[in-house]
Amino acid sequence: MVEIKTDAALEAMREAGRVVARALAAAQDAAAVGVSLRELDEAARAVLDEAGARSPFLGYRPSFAPTPFPAVICASVNDAIVHGIPGGYRLRDGDLVSIDCGAELDGWTGDAAVSFTVGTPRPADLELVEATRRALDAGIAAATAGNRVGDISHAVGSVVRAAGCGTPRDFGGHGIGRRMHEDPSVPNRGRPGRGFPLRHGLVLAIEPMLIAGGSDAYRTDADGWTLRTVDGSRAAHFEHTVAVTEDGPRVLTLP
Repeated sequence: MVEIKTDAALEAMREAGRVVARALAAAQDAAAVGVSLRELDEAARAVLDEAGARSPFLGYRPSFAPTPFPAVICASVNDAIVHGIPGGYRLRDGDLVSIDCGAELDGWTGDAAVSFTVGTPRPADLELVEATRRALDAGIAAATAGNRVGDISHAVGSVVRAAGCGTPRDFGGHGIGRRMHEDPSVPNRGRPGRGFPLRHGLVLAIEPMLIAGGSDAYRTDADGWTLRTVDGSRAAHFEHTVAVTEDGPRVLTLP
């Protein structure tokens, strides 16, 4: 069932979104050559604790996962697309890092992700990050009342295809509100004019995931969580929680 949020709920979700933005910023600020992914998780966790927010990631166990997720962020490096578990891996010069984070505050949830490079970047990685950011911007721009979910999917997918990239099958955006994952699903490819109609109060997590090699295929690590590119090419991931309003799309996970 799709829940349409009241204006008061949108304001509450905006507060949760601010916490997410601060947690992502803390994790990115902590990222440097030699720093472990676990330390990035600790930086984000401190922000959630200070805000009195709960992590919707910690302990989360969807049907595909063999174990509950053990951290408050997903930290995916280089050929890892999403769902990377932040452990003892220490960042190296030139790494491409994607951080995904959520926060639940006063019963409402925000979810966002960012990709960035550490140390000296590869030009191709900068192009991939920029293409992923453009895909997110295109998806947000399409999140207007009167459109349909397919318009968002088509907007994202058009940027993915124009960049010569792939996007993993079976994974995309989603509704969000009282829980991190709600209906409707928001694929990263689709046909315009199709799908659930967008109206004031609908809140969606729009999250393009781009694979540089152009394939949509992925494989899952032995941990049961981390998704990796099959061809070893790099991947990037951006996400915002976005409310459809009569005045246009409102991004709830900005600082």
